[in-house]
Amino acid sequence: MEKIGIFCSSSNRLDKVYYEEADRLGRWIGEHGKTLVCGGANCGLMETLAKAVRETGGHVLGVIPQILLDRNRVSTNLSEQILTRDLNERKEVLIEQSDIILALPGSVGTLDEVFTVMAANTIGIHGKKVVFWNINGFWDDLFAMFEGMTRRNVVNKPWSEMLQKANTFEEIVGILEQ
Repeated sequence: MEKIGIFCSSSNRLDKVYYEEADRLGRWIGEHGKTLVCGGANCGLMETLAKAVRETGGHVLGVIPQILLDRNRVSTNLSEQILTRDLNERKEVLIEQSDIILALPGSVGTLDEVFTVMAANTIGIHGKKVVFWNINGFWDDLFAMFEGMTRRNVVNKPWSEMLQKANTFEEIVGILEQ
């Protein structure tokens, strides 16, 4: 797993722990010579990750929708950029360019991205899973919803084939080292 795709928040208003953990993961990626594949924005957890990867000698591939470029919202911590027309093309490229997908805390954009990966997995477009890093229980409510969907028999493929949850940094690293 050389190319680690990460979906995450672009907000600058999160609890401090999320930035600390994103920095920790970014440093691990850089120190281990991996490539971060991300949305390339100059804010939030995306920027924290990109900066940490670059500071430790790693490679950062930013997949930039035109609107971010137009709004001058592109990170200066990118090693390489791929410009896309819109968010849909951005998702396609992020998924295609990544060996594994991690979901850190995020909002609507992150949910859109992870659901796209999971839906494509469900119908056999690819076999990629989303690994949700459940920092401070961030994804607990989403996993409760997944359990409810299973109880209601609306899930046609086992969740274990589409997603995985990691509660600690050590669990994330263990997954990345497989």
